[in-house]
Amino acid sequence: MPKLNAIGLDINKCQTLADKLNELLADYSIFYQNVRGYHWNIKGDKFFELHVKFEELYDDLFIKIDEVAERILTLGHTPHHKYSDYKKQAKITESSEVSDGHKAVKNILDSFKTIITLQRELLDLSNEANDEGTNALMSDYIRAQEKLVWMYSAYLK
Repeated sequence: MPKLNAIGLDINKCQTLADKLNELLADYSIFYQNVRGYHWNIKGDKFFELHVKFEELYDDLFIKIDEVAERILTLGHTPHHKYSDYKKQAKITESSEVSDGHKAVKNILDSFKTIITLQRELLDLSNEANDEGTNALMSDYIRAQEKLVWMYSAYLK
């Protein structure tokens, strides 16, 4: 019989989930900082439109960073917090394309692809662990982000 943690989930499966959630935390943190840079440095004829959209996005990412860290804690593990760790672990890389709106939006779409893919992996893992809390969180994120992908993609056309 598996050993259970404080919320009744298998400790070994929670370790796997926490490790994968820390990967997500790293990707979200780099993504967040990239979007802050786009917000601060955007130039051109779409400045006003993109400046606002980037602020909305980084505000949302900030909330998600906190929620993911708190989920790791809920599972009985420790969220990583150093950018040096994030840079090593994240699939999303720091962006230097911060002033061109089209390049920024393309980078955002690439980042969403990375994050949504990872969140789908987390859905599978959380399903296997009977972890409805992580499962619900990932489902909510994916649904909202798929809509954002559609909207940002429409902007580029």
